[in-house]
Amino acid sequence: MTPEPRRPGEYAAFAGMSLIWGSTFLAIRFGNDTVPPLWGATLRLLLAALLLFAVARARGAPLPKGRALSGAALFGFLNLGVNFSLLYWGEQTVASGIAAVLYATVPLTAGVFAWAFGLERPQKAKIFAAVIGLAGVAMIFAGELKLGAPAVALVAVFLGATTASLSTIVLKRTPPQSPFMTNSVGALAGAPVCLLVSVFLREPHRIPGGMSEWWPILYLVLAGNLGAYVLYAWLVSRWNVTTVSTTALIIPMIAVTLGSLIRGESPAPEALPRRVRRSYGGDDCAARGEDLTRASSGAAFLAGRERNLLGSPPTLREQRSNSAAPR
Repeated sequence: MTPEPRRPGEYAAFAGMSLIWGSTFLAIRFGNDTVPPLWGATLRLLLAALLLFAVARARGAPLPKGRALSGAALFGFLNLGVNFSLLYWGEQTVASGIAAVLYATVPLTAGVFAWAFGLERPQKAKIFAAVIGLAGVAMIFAGELKLGAPAVALVAVFLGATTASLSTIVLKRTPPQSPFMTNSVGALAGAPVCLLVSVFLREPHRIPGGMSEWWPILYLVLAGNLGAYVLYAWLVSRWNVTTVSTTALIIPMIAVTLGSLIRGESPAPEALPRRVRRSYGGDDCAARGEDLTRASSGAAFLAGRERNLLGSPPTLREQRSNSAAPR
């Protein structure tokens, strides 16, 4: 295990990365309201690749070659391709805060991968924290299933988180280079994956019109790719994998708070202590929520069958109505 520099710069990068990623889950959810999810992810990555490359070259970064190029491409394929495809698709029906909570499994899976690839030895304190996070995720996962959340979407987000933790190992084993160039190559490698999935899902591929459709994509490009991902790549080159991955234990608190304040989202009541639920009338709300969820799910199912019989896919407006059903 390599020594970790713990200066104000590293701590500031870690805090900035956590704050930004705490907001990007909600931005993805807003983007899915107006632009087909995988098509939106493709546009994001293409724009990010161009901007990151321009910044990297302006800063004098050389073009990557050999292991630096292949490592950055594999990182992008896993994190920005496979992970994004699963996350964007899953967030059509999974609340942004819940999606972030599922990513709290990253410290545990990253620790397992780091041990398997011989990068780090297991540490009791980090394992304990990761197991606590995993227990919380399991509790919320079960609660969401009881309230009618689609299991396939929840599993997709979880698999995306696991793929993201594997990509961190790839990035750690890649020769150090400009974090801007690493992410430019990564975005360019991830974009075709998202595009292929978009074509497979038969999404429409029109250019978004107006700021209501463009702002989530632009925010994710500037704050997510040029901000959080650059800080992340820089930190991975300086800190151990499991240390960097502990950001996944902080991000859900930010994401759940933003989702609740801005979009009215909330985790399943079963994930909260009974005393807290009683103080806010949560038990009664949970019971009413289950009834409403069953009713809305039934209506959505019947509407879906009718559309299938007519041979027409659901519109984005219908998808927004279904995703806004009480959870």
